[in-house]
Amino acid sequence: MTPRVCVIVNPAAGRGRGGRMLPAVRAAFSAVGVGDVRTTTGPGEEGDLARRAIAEGCTTLVGVGGDGTWSNVAAAILAAGADCRLGLLAAGTGNDFAKTVGAPARDLAASARLAVEGPDRHVDVGTVEGHTFLNIAGFGIDIAVLEELGRVRWLRGDALYLFAALRQLFGYPGLEVEVASPAGRRGGGRHLMLIIANARRFGGAFHIAPGADPADGLLDAVSVLDAPLLGRFRLFGAVTRGRHGAHPEVRTEQAARFTLRFPAPPAYETDGEYRRAQSRELEVACLPRAIRIVTPVPAVM
Repeated sequence: MTPRVCVIVNPAAGRGRGGRMLPAVRAAFSAVGVGDVRTTTGPGEEGDLARRAIAEGCTTLVGVGGDGTWSNVAAAILAAGADCRLGLLAAGTGNDFAKTVGAPARDLAASARLAVEGPDRHVDVGTVEGHTFLNIAGFGIDIAVLEELGRVRWLRGDALYLFAALRQLFGYPGLEVEVASPAGRRGGGRHLMLIIANARRFGGAFHIAPGADPADGLLDAVSVLDAPLLGRFRLFGAVTRGRHGAHPEVRTEQAARFTLRFPAPPAYETDGEYRRAQSRELEVACLPRAIRIVTPVPAVM
């Protein structure tokens, strides 16, 4: 059965890149017979548009934006209990999830063809406090970097995140957190960063969980313990190359769920979306193979 395709565009993604892409998006999808292109008018509206499209019978939704846009559409699909596929078209800052699943998210024509006639793969979804994520949930310096992004107006894409991260290396005070899994409880400690990853990369250039498989029913917890400034720079360089696992400040573990305990409710992010926790104890869990992603290659490259 030919899928009924709806394209959901976030014009604000990538500091307006989504809006600038809109004419080309319409043309590419029109060329494959798809004319249902809808645009958001405010933050988080992707979910509303996705729910409406599902109710109208759409069976493939294409998110045009970044990791946050894709997660918002995925959340709507899950909430609706719909057997609906998600296609990825990159217009955001990092667009990291597409890199792990191998979707040609920067190729308009290829993405349009795949949405109409391409294969898909079932992949896992992460959850925390009722929020879903396809890529990562981040704590610690990740939040300071997210806040820094809003203050830097003269860079875009991967370079923007790298610049913001380098600036925060100098002054970030660290975060106390204890990580527990069904296998046991680690000692607490001051962290530079804690990432719970479903996929391999975040921030454009950071290979945070090189061994992550988004279809294995597990999440990867990557704890980067705090270090003096020189050590922070060493860790920063190692993470960009995916070689941080051998450093003594880095602890990694795979599990279907993790319990995180903080001295106070922390700020955190899910796929670039800023959150404020409701509790000092959070459970981060994996929903195995919960959603279908349109992609032409196996889920891990």
